[in-house]
Amino acid sequence: MPETSTSLTRRLRGRTAGLFAAGTVLALAAPVMATPAHAAPDPVSVLKYTAKERKAALAYWTPARIKAVGKSVDLGPTGPKAKPYRGTPLKTVGRLFFVNANGADTWCSATAVKSANKSAVMTAAHCVRRGSSPYNTNTDMVFVPGYHKGKQPHGTFAVRAAATPRTWQNDSVNDIAALTVDLDKKSRELTDVVGSQDIAFNRPVGGPVTALGYPATNPQRGEELLLCSGTAKKEHGTQVIPCSLSGGASGGPWLAGLNTTTGKGTLISVNSALDTLPPTKMYGEILGTTAKKVYDRAQRA
Repeated sequence: MPETSTSLTRRLRGRTAGLFAAGTVLALAAPVMATPAHAAPDPVSVLKYTAKERKAALAYWTPARIKAVGKSVDLGPTGPKAKPYRGTPLKTVGRLFFVNANGADTWCSATAVKSANKSAVMTAAHCVRRGSSPYNTNTDMVFVPGYHKGKQPHGTFAVRAAATPRTWQNDSVNDIAALTVDLDKKSRELTDVVGSQDIAFNRPVGGPVTALGYPATNPQRGEELLLCSGTAKKEHGTQVIPCSLSGGASGGPWLAGLNTTTGKGTLISVNSALDTLPPTKMYGEILGTTAKKVYDRAQRA
């Protein structure tokens, strides 16, 4: 979604300005190389993390640090449209921890999806890098599926690559990202451990949707998976549902046909932006051709 003057106020982030915890280092992406005149620009931008960086990320996110980041911000009371998820535990949905471009510890939400490499995770582009700013990227990124009140029942997966639309990097358009994660400590692929959600592209907007995430509202403060349910409608070139999820729920899935007994649904978008604070609406991108290219890059990495 274009970063217009109105959408700036809706942009959903793991943190809001002025609420960052003490930071570490400012992250810079590698310089963008010039594209030969005869070649079309690559529509997908990919950040890669070295083996050394991934090992450091796993060491960085200790249980104590995770606990501290949740306590470091309070976005106010959880709104009336956000409810605790009470079905079969969703092993596929979890918290995505990272150090943002300001050097602050923070988090988003993310989801394991079906993929050729069994290692793809969907989230929002603004959970990977700042829009319209090629050099402001996030570091020390790890995915904790099934996170619940300090427990990490399925382990922690370091992110080795993060794909976003080039349009997000340059113009804050298309707030969708696909991550590729490492094997776990037992050399298992992500979806062999937690399963996966189906994912759909070019799906008509409409029908009932469940949006999920780990917002920084109280009393949960990112420790518990919350949800909103509603009928998706088109608005401002995106899709929207009534919702009170707030910062920290960014990147969490929109699941169509969610069966709370099996924990299965189809991912049709991710939490992207809010109408206001406190929120009454959640916006998500319509997953089209660009989103499919981002996903394909991650599932083949």
